[in-house]
Amino acid sequence: MTENPWLPPWHSHDTTVTITDVRTIVTAPAGIPLVVVKVLTSEDGLYGLGCATFCQRPLTVESAVQDYLRPQLIGRDPSDVADIWNAAHLSSYWRSGPVLNNALSGVDMALWDIKGKRAGLPVWQLLGGRARQAVPAYVHARGRDIAEVTEAAQAHIEAGFGHVRVQIAVPGVRTYGYPEVVPPQGTTRRGIVSNGWDPDAYLRLVPRLLEHLRTELGDGVRLLHDIHERLTPTQAIRLAKAVEPFDLYYLEDPVAPDDLGWLPLLRAQTSTPIAIGELFVNRAEYLPVLSDRLADFIRCHVSAVGGITPAWKLALAADLFGILTAWHGPGDVSPVGHAANLALDIAAPNTGIQELYLFPDAVREVFPGSPEVRDGHLWPTDTPGLGVDLDETRAAQFPPPDPLTRDGWTATRRTDGAVQRP
Repeated sequence: MTENPWLPPWHSHDTTVTITDVRTIVTAPAGIPLVVVKVLTSEDGLYGLGCATFCQRPLTVESAVQDYLRPQLIGRDPSDVADIWNAAHLSSYWRSGPVLNNALSGVDMALWDIKGKRAGLPVWQLLGGRARQAVPAYVHARGRDIAEVTEAAQAHIEAGFGHVRVQIAVPGVRTYGYPEVVPPQGTTRRGIVSNGWDPDAYLRLVPRLLEHLRTELGDGVRLLHDIHERLTPTQAIRLAKAVEPFDLYYLEDPVAPDDLGWLPLLRAQTSTPIAIGELFVNRAEYLPVLSDRLADFIRCHVSAVGGITPAWKLALAADLFGILTAWHGPGDVSPVGHAANLALDIAAPNTGIQELYLFPDAVREVFPGSPEVRDGHLWPTDTPGLGVDLDETRAAQFPPPDPLTRDGWTATRRTDGAVQRP
């Protein structure tokens, strides 16, 4: 085999364990393309798994791993997690984009998984051990109307969850969190696009929903709501002020990354807690948010920022400013990614909440060892590494959908036909 030109100066041919191959597996047991990176080593049976799921561009991430990162990794000592991350991050010169970051995350998580297996310890132990017994989690309640959202939220509360995110359909409008619902007969809509996004209808409906939920559910449940950057900054300020009486745990993504300059005004106008950063891919984007204390929760998709290594640094930086974590955890994060979230959550002193997706049985069969959910919390295990495995035979039974296009975000239009930010 040709000598790997990317080997560091301290590399020794006497290294006990080396990386022998890097593979990418794309599977969709719940219909969502999940991208998993498998790093194999020279030690028999020793491998690591990492999440690289960017479900809108899975094949691009697969190419980034196989065609660009894999040649750099063959022959390297998997223990050198920090050096491998830094070298791979800089290797493309232009960096901090979601494709490369997700590819890098798949490798990074897999290396942490290997390190834990070699040490005989779960990854959360490698990060410093327990800061808590279990991690509070929130689940999603949604509905066509206020009654349906209330019923869904009550079901989650009865199942033991103390935190619930609530989203409601706006009749006749393509609304984040719920498909379009036919408006009542006689409803008048103005505009070229009949189901175009209507922020005014949304702004009227959400406070009514939260007022009803507080009355019906009481003060014991912690409610969350996601604007998903669909309002202008001034509209977001209006909503944040309007929902203050209903004591939200947080209001998510009130402004887009492009509009962060509005955050100081938002903070000055309302006491509603703010979570932000799901769309951040560059750690530097968080610096003004942290240093100026412009949010209460950091909200990034761990694989989109590059994996455990940068996310751990980000969590500790946030802790210096009294800001909590709330890692992104929907169905387009694989169970391996959820296990990485859980490792960070258990060890970080400033864990706030963890978004939770209740995976169907098919996903858990493909990914044995998926994190355990009990009493509204995620519970860690003592299994070495991340604790999640991949049944490749079962994974192959769930190929990604064809055509592999998940660009539905641009299907949402304003009433004049212009593309609405998702």
